[in-house]
This record gives sequence, C-alpha cells and structure tokens, in this order.
Amino acid sequence: MSDPSTALQGRGVVYFGNDWNAENRTSSHHVATRLANRMPVLYVDSPGMRAPNTSGRDLKRAWRKLAAALRPPVPIREGFWHCTVPQLPFRRIPGVELFNRLFSRWAVRRALRMVGITRYLSWFVVPHPGFLAHRLGEDFCVYYCIDDYAAHPGVDADLIGRRDEALSREADQLFVAPPSLLPLKQALNPTATYAPHGVDLDLFLTARMPDTPVAEGARDLKGPVVGYIGSIHEWIDIELIAWLAQQRPQWSFLLVGHPAVDVSSLRALPNVRLAGPQPYPTLPQWAKAFDAAIIPYRMNRQVANANPLKLREYLATGKPVVSTYNPEIAKFAQWVRIAEDRGGFLAALEQALRDDSREAADERVAAVAAQTWDRRVEDVLATVTHALDHRPHTSMMTPAP
Repeated sequence: MSDPSTALQGRGVVYFGNDWNAENRTSSHHVATRLANRMPVLYVDSPGMRAPNTSGRDLKRAWRKLAAALRPPVPIREGFWHCTVPQLPFRRIPGVELFNRLFSRWAVRRALRMVGITRYLSWFVVPHPGFLAHRLGEDFCVYYCIDDYAAHPGVDADLIGRRDEALSREADQLFVAPPSLLPLKQALNPTATYAPHGVDLDLFLTARMPDTPVAEGARDLKGPVVGYIGSIHEWIDIELIAWLAQQRPQWSFLLVGHPAVDVSSLRALPNVRLAGPQPYPTLPQWAKAFDAAIIPYRMNRQVANANPLKLREYLATGKPVVSTYNPEIAKFAQWVRIAEDRGGFLAALEQALRDDSREAADERVAAVAAQTWDRRVEDVLATVTHALDHRPHTSMMTPAP
C-alpha cells in the first residue's frame, strides 16, 4: 500500500462536517483536525438539516446564515480554514431545492478558490450536503458515516434518509462508524469499511496524573461522584439519572455538558450538579472528580445505531463505566458494566464503586490505547490512498454543468 503522504501530495480536502463551533467536539472535528496535519482542509459546516418550525423566524435565521456564507473562510490555523454554507430548510417551496444546489456549489467552489485549494477530495461526515458529491470538481469522494442522522430528533427525517442513501451509493469510498449500520451500507456500496471512532488518548490520560487539578466546579462535591460528560439530549434517560440520585442521596451526580432538553427534575435534586458545557481541553479535570462514569441512554433507533465517543474517552481516564446497552458498547463488555434496567444500573454502579482497583483502571486504559484518532485517520487515509492508486484515470468524475 502506498504512503498516503506521497499519494495525496498536492491534494487538499473540502470537508463537510458538524457545526465547527458546537459545544461538543465530535468525531467530525477530530478527523478534520488530523487531516489538516497532512494536507490543506476547508471545513464547511452546512446548517439546514433540521426541519423548520416557525416559518417567519426560521426564514430570517436562514437568510442571516446565507449572508454569512458570503464572508471569506476563517483561518483555524495554517492550512486549515472554516466556512459556513447553509441550506434553506423550506424545501417544499418551489425553487428552494434548486437554489440550495446552485448556491451551495457556487459558495463552496468560491471558498476553495479563496483559500487556494485547486485539487482536492470531497469528504462528507453529514449527509444533507451530499448532493454536492462529484459536483465540485473533486478527484475523489469520501463519505464517513458516523451516525444515523435520520434518527436524530428534529431533523427532516425523510430528506436526510434519502440523502444518506444517495451519498452512500455515490461515494468512491464509504466508511461506517456504527457497527449496526455496516451491513446496510455494504449492500449499498461495496467499498463500505468499518471505521469506529478513536480517542484523544494523551488528553484523557491526564485525568490519571497527580498534577492534573480537579475542575474548580467539582472540588466541593461529596463522594462518591458519579459523572457524565456529553450533551443532554432526548436520547439521555433523565428519569434514570434522577431515580439513581434519589436512591443514593449520599452520592453526588456531576453532569458536564449542554442541556438541550428540560432538566428541571435534575436541578431540583440537591445531589445533582449540572456543570453545563465546558471547554474540551478541560474535560479530564472534570473526569478526575468521577469515581464512576455513566452512559445512561434511552434505547431508540438513534442509540441502537450510535458509536458513542464518550465510551473510549471514559475508558482512557481509567474510570469504571456503567452503561445501558448498545452494540458498540457491548464490544467492550469486558471493561464496561452493561445494565438492562434501573435496578441493574444501580447494582452495577455499587459494584463498580466497591470493586475498583488500580489494576482494573490500567486494563480499561489498555483496552483503548491503540485506538487513537491519529491511528484511525492513518488507517482511513491508507484505504483512500489505495483506492486512489487503483482507480482508472478515465473513471474520475467531472463536475456537473
């Protein structure tokens, strides 16, 4: 297999990802950041996946974002830029779909010219801008499917499902993070390759270091401390967390992340602390306060097809982990306690707190030590390079007129 550095020389990437400025650092951010260590990257976030609600308010918001798309790309660091190219969400209005296609193509190619990227791959980790695949003059198209986006609450599920399927078929190389989606994707595209999430190992290992301070907002908590890091959305079982806190009032429950749903039932409990979103580099300081970490998912289609990033991050801190079931989490059953119901979750937490040891923590870290984001991106680029090297010159797609 060719050296990716040689095969990709002279090429950049136009990368369609999640909101660059979101509170959470997702796999979209981690992969793009490491690609930018190897080649120029234009990161494009593309609002417009959500189905519109109040038309007047949403229309004003959409036009503001369209105006923002006319601004030059913003440098993140040398060779790495960010821009926003939104889509109007009112797709049932005649002409909106055509406008989105024409405007998006024009705006992205304009941004590429402005940053000086002339030869490039297109790289999608979200499906709704997928109509641009093979329409930008790219040499090669990658779809790194990291989630079942059509199952997300509030999105235009029908549209996202159709865009996801079309992009899965069209991509020159398809990567799939959720293991449960792999058979479906392989039926759509023979290049489909399992590519699970990685972990920022060096960062989260600092939670084990004596000189890493506990985050100021967690220093006064009475132990044991049960912790959660991540956004609090519809797929998080708030009732389970509240029940656990009520059953063990002598424990502290520390939740670090943006609450996107009503959490008043948690705020009312004296042993629950909602720390809100925190800067990504500080997360190990919060994790250091944990005696155990939890993944309290509700089982739905989105969770069934998820590859939770926090799983590997928790394990990299060495903390014991208790979780509800999910196919990817089940692969780590040797190091994670998986509970089937409320009583089982509480019993697993008690066992985790009682039986933890330095040796068990070392084993948890070892379970993810070889799964760094650097390693993941190296593997992905090796696959892309191999595909590029073995692709007939005549099959290169050309942009649509």
